[in-house]
Amino acid sequence: MSRELEVTAVGPQALVVDRGRPGWAHIGVPSAGALDGPAHALAQRLVGNGPDDAGLEVLLGGLAVRVSAAATVALTGPPGGLRIRRAAGGERTAPSHQPVHVAAGDEVVVPSPTSGLRGYLAVGGGIAVDPVLGSRSADTLSGLGPAPLEVGTRLPLGPPTTIPPVGTGALGVSAAPDAVTVRVHLGPRPDWVDDAAGRLRAGTWTVAPTGDRVGVRLEGPALERAADRRGEELRSEGLVGGAVQVPPDGQPVVFLADHPTTGGYPVVGVVDPGELAVFAQLRPGSSVRFSPVATPAPDA
Repeated sequence: MSRELEVTAVGPQALVVDRGRPGWAHIGVPSAGALDGPAHALAQRLVGNGPDDAGLEVLLGGLAVRVSAAATVALTGPPGGLRIRRAAGGERTAPSHQPVHVAAGDEVVVPSPTSGLRGYLAVGGGIAVDPVLGSRSADTLSGLGPAPLEVGTRLPLGPPTTIPPVGTGALGVSAAPDAVTVRVHLGPRPDWVDDAAGRLRAGTWTVAPTGDRVGVRLEGPALERAADRRGEELRSEGLVGGAVQVPPDGQPVVFLADHPTTGGYPVVGVVDPGELAVFAQLRPGSSVRFSPVATPAPDA
């Protein structure tokens, strides 16, 4: 029998993700991939997969999958746990952030997290859908990669893995924050905003409820156009993940993995790549502050 997952329930959104498909921006394709890269990578390691293997990104829980064969699974992201509905009858719970062994026919349920937004479910062998441009990730902007999961979706799995020793018990993990300060590297267009560095440093914004995998919209003090730039418009320029773009209303947008590859509003800075993953877990109403630095963002 082939190894596969059958989706039996879905919540707001569940996607196949991996490390993404960088290197295609010149043809209009964003990198996509897991929004919380560290959480996705940890889940893969916990089940013995390689760094390029694919898993599932689950927004606010609600996902349930049935395994066709014995497997090892792990859930990372916000603290929480899994419910395992046994094929033989009954149900058990298992903590997140550790390998969990399940039998053929068992159903793995991802509950809603008490903090944060996105959990990452890995299965030994990885999700083995066909890659597109070198990646198995769904891209919600371009539509590349596998479609969002639906009830009845069947996902093939790769060969089972050997689990390395990981000690006992689950890894310690903190609740997702509701207030963060992130470094932002100024440029390329800070001159389009009056005292961009000072305004970024002084302001506090809240996460709007309209964000998605393309970007997080922030609400707070407007970043007003510099006097000598009012009435001007930029030609479209390239965009990178973490770009802090300022639309005409002055409310900044932080672009995430499924961002467009070009845009015509000024980008005043880029969130440090090492700190961008936190935006994957910020719920609406969370507080965001910026710490501007004058050096270019590494590998942005």
